[in-house]
Amino acid sequence: MAEFYEVELRVRYQETDQMGVVYHANYLNWFEVGRTEWLREYGMSYRILEEQGWLLPVTEVWCKYHASAKYDDLVRIKIWIDTMSKLRMTFGYEVTRATDGEKLVSGKTEHVFINREGQVQRINRILPELYELMTQKAVSNT
Repeated sequence: MAEFYEVELRVRYQETDQMGVVYHANYLNWFEVGRTEWLREYGMSYRILEEQGWLLPVTEVWCKYHASAKYDDLVRIKIWIDTMSKLRMTFGYEVTRATDGEKLVSGKTEHVFINREGQVQRINRILPELYELMTQKAVSNT
């Protein structure tokens, strides 16, 4: 069964344009915040992965903008594993304004595990415990 994790942050002035609206690329940074905190919540971190020689690059991004976030808004980032296979995983995201629940952005990022030489690795072989955890928490497995 899929499990969701949420993290909140406040829109900083530097994340907005001259109109006080969040610049569109900053949502991708927020996706990364969510991913990082999701991993940490379940006992893994990017630091630990990298110390073990594993990297988790983004191979694809999809993002749909629904409404604008503005300076000083408190936003909630909802994160989950959308799909999981032995070679790839996709995180899903939904960013809402915390005060009224309005959906601001929805999106996905696809990832693969690679070694330091850039070779794609099967997560079930290199990190079987993490693979099992992620598979259990994924919306769907491919």
